[in-house]
Amino acid sequence: MILRFIILALLLVPALAADSKVRPPAGWVHVWSDEFDQADTSAPNPARWAFDLGGGGWGNEELQTYTARRENSRIEQGQLVIEARRERFTGPDQRPRDFTSARLKTLGKFSFTYGRAEARIQIPRGNGLWPAFWTLGTNLSVVSWPKCGEIDILENVGREPMKVHGTVHGPGYSAGDGPTRSYQLPSGAAFTEAFHVYAVEWDPQQIRWFVDDTPYFTLTPAQLPAGTHWVFDQPHFLLLNLAVGGRWPGPPDETTPFPQTMKVDYVRVYQRARP
Repeated sequence: MILRFIILALLLVPALAADSKVRPPAGWVHVWSDEFDQADTSAPNPARWAFDLGGGGWGNEELQTYTARRENSRIEQGQLVIEARRERFTGPDQRPRDFTSARLKTLGKFSFTYGRAEARIQIPRGNGLWPAFWTLGTNLSVVSWPKCGEIDILENVGREPMKVHGTVHGPGYSAGDGPTRSYQLPSGAAFTEAFHVYAVEWDPQQIRWFVDDTPYFTLTPAQLPAGTHWVFDQPHFLLLNLAVGGRWPGPPDETTPFPQTMKVDYVRVYQRARP
């Protein structure tokens, strides 16, 4: 009996050690996270992440094919690495394309309604790159986009290394009409030079965006375009991806070296503590 208890305790040590890294902000309770504490070169944890696969532009005229290969996503030194590569690759649609990358999602693994979602990320730099940390409504397959709602916690277009964006998309305010705000570091530094924490705090009547705990954008239902409605009242899942090309960033050019990596130190979700 004593031996069984010791073995059980030893098996729990790694999980306890990982959890000990998470220090919820005041007033919040930790509900989900991935600290990427796995062996180097291993796949992202399949209990937490699934993959979107294929190409076709993803509605944005993107140039890459998304894969589940370790060349495009893996764990390195306690971080998730999403790598965009310039390579001829034929995806499941049997159409060869010139770039590969990865898009991870928690659909079917984890979703949440309201709370604080944050990730510590170092984004890449180069024309034609489009790193993102975002959410979509879990009813996507039922009502389609943009009726499901989309919250872009972090977006960057590679030609603007000193600017990031927070945006929402919904019915009547999608694509270029999505309410948005950009943010630049007070120092004027490029976001590509270091890790930064990108977060939203999502409540029933507002969404607030943060970079390194500095708030820079607040959106309420009253600020939506006239005649539209707030759809951010249902479960959302998380996504992380590094796109290549597309209508917004444009294509990569001769100044864009490959491979390019988006590094994620952790992803965490909290919900407000009950009084």
